[in-house]
Amino acid sequence: MIPRSLLRGRSLFFVFVLKMGIMGAGLATAMGSVFSLLAMLTHFVGKKNTLKFVKPVKLFSMLKSICVTGFSTFFIDVAMGILTMLFNRQILKYLGTDALSVYGIIINISTFVQCCAYSIGQASQPMISMNYGAGKGERIAQILKYALGTAAAFGLIWTALAVFVPNAFVRIFMTPTEEILAIAPGIIRSYGISFLLLPFNIFSTYYFQALMKPKTSFAVSVSRGAVISGILICILPVLAGANAIWFAMPVTEFLVAVYVIIRMVQYMKAVKIS
Repeated sequence: MIPRSLLRGRSLFFVFVLKMGIMGAGLATAMGSVFSLLAMLTHFVGKKNTLKFVKPVKLFSMLKSICVTGFSTFFIDVAMGILTMLFNRQILKYLGTDALSVYGIIINISTFVQCCAYSIGQASQPMISMNYGAGKGERIAQILKYALGTAAAFGLIWTALAVFVPNAFVRIFMTPTEEILAIAPGIIRSYGISFLLLPFNIFSTYYFQALMKPKTSFAVSVSRGAVISGILICILPVLAGANAIWFAMPVTEFLVAVYVIIRMVQYMKAVKIS
């Protein structure tokens, strides 16, 4: 892989030295992806390469299985766009541009929290999948324990930061006005409660995929990313006032977490029995 520092350096070169602006940033990003791909492809012509092309068997059946199993984690990223659109419309309708500016900060914080959750899921999923195939229920339980502990730690850390130092985030992402500093703490604290369960819920999609439970993983992904969250974003400002919109995600994460816990308990019992 090409180091990120080099990719950032290329962006600075195109944007500031060549004065290409946003076009330079886009070009540098595209070049970084191409060069990374070419660098990794050199593995296939090296002496250490043990992979080779073979004729596929039941190609379309395999593609269908891969798409069905992997859709849930794919939808997590799609859902960010859906939720951002819904939040933007509702915030502008009920709260105005200052609140929308604060929401832009929240989106960036939420991205960091989701990346932490991705790291747990992507690290544990191969191990859970391998042991599930080998029928090693006790090992799955042990991996799950460590994964849940890590998710809880991430959730507590990010929630604590959102609750106790909300304006620190504001100053990181913008030069705030007095109006922004006045409204931001309440908004970030309210929305930030969702960070407590967000890593757990996202990790669960990887966990259910590893156990070959794509329907459950899909239910978690879609309900938190579009269905429950979308409904709450639309109805909470009407039922409980404009500022109630910030509790849409905390309520969503809680309801999804209840479902996840029930399913995890059921599946772990079945895995240990088998």
